[in-house]
Amino acid sequence: MIGPMPPKDAPDVVRGNPIFAGLPAKDLAALAHAARDTSYRAREYVFSEGEPAAAFCIVKSGHVKIVRHAKSGKDVVLELLGPGEAFGGVAVIERRPYPASAQTTEPTVVTKISQDVIVALAERYPSIVREMALMIGRRLRAAHESVTSLASEPVEARLAATLVRLAGREGVRNGARVTLPFHLTRQSLADMTGTTVETAIRVLSRWQRDGLLVEDQGHLVLADVDAMRALAAGDDA
Repeated sequence: MIGPMPPKDAPDVVRGNPIFAGLPAKDLAALAHAARDTSYRAREYVFSEGEPAAAFCIVKSGHVKIVRHAKSGKDVVLELLGPGEAFGGVAVIERRPYPASAQTTEPTVVTKISQDVIVALAERYPSIVREMALMIGRRLRAAHESVTSLASEPVEARLAATLVRLAGREGVRNGARVTLPFHLTRQSLADMTGTTVETAIRVLSRWQRDGLLVEDQGHLVLADVDAMRALAAGDDA
């Protein structure tokens, strides 16, 4: 961890977050002033599973993966969060330990709001808890789809679906090509799709040979999004 940064960079990401949309301007300004940005290097932990929940977090820049450590020793990536996405809020509100770990995948800045500040606001403004519940609901639906996919879909369909989903969320389109504007390792893809890194490497290498996927300066580029969607749907034709 590089360390806390002055508060002047924190307000925009707080004010722009839908969780706080119902706050009066005065309280929103006070919340933004209380927020602090912290910079992390790649693969650093923002917090670890089981730690006391000390802060509500928002990704300001970079990416954070939410990871559960299985008893087998294998990590399971539950989510990959990008700029503007919040995490750790429910544990903070409920004053319980973080249920999973949060680890950066690249140099990342995280905006943090201390537990005392966020809990006090949530007690005054139920809209904060309501918006958190809506956010969790959306993520639970996505998690349910992922679990269903893990149980029923072949690995190629799971990998393709993950790439299509990430491209739809954050991809930068250039004609027919869509670039993922962040570094995504084969290990992270394997962890997100319930396969081995060797399988992920093998499948992505074949897609690169077939012209479906390109790697440009460490970024994956979907050269044919429609073909990738077809693979995600299980259409091998």
